[in-house]
Amino acid sequence: MATNLSLPVSLLDAEGNLVFFNRAAEAMHGVTFEEAGELAAVEWPKLFATAALEDLPIGAALFERRPVHTVVHFTGADGVDRSVAVTAFPLMGREGELFGAFAIFWPL
Repeated sequence: MATNLSLPVSLLDAEGNLVFFNRAAEAMHGVTFEEAGELAAVEWPKLFATAALEDLPIGAALFERRPVHTVVHFTGADGVDRSVAVTAFPLMGREGELFGAFAIFWPL
């Protein structure tokens, strides 16, 4: 379902690996998911020329287990500078188990 959302979204697993971003996010990231593939937590922030994972809203959602909403500035894999609002939240199980984090990007 997330593939067809009109807003860009990304999904991290519990270790912070980028396991999915949808078609709407491809234009924002400057690369398709097929080109990028799943990326390790230490690799994907470099691809998008962003801060370290723990400094990003989705990282805060993952590591601090809390929702976050803020504006971020980054350079996509295509070299284009972008600014977006990001809403990120942890994905938790009933027993408090962390499954990952989900981010929605709002174009400015």
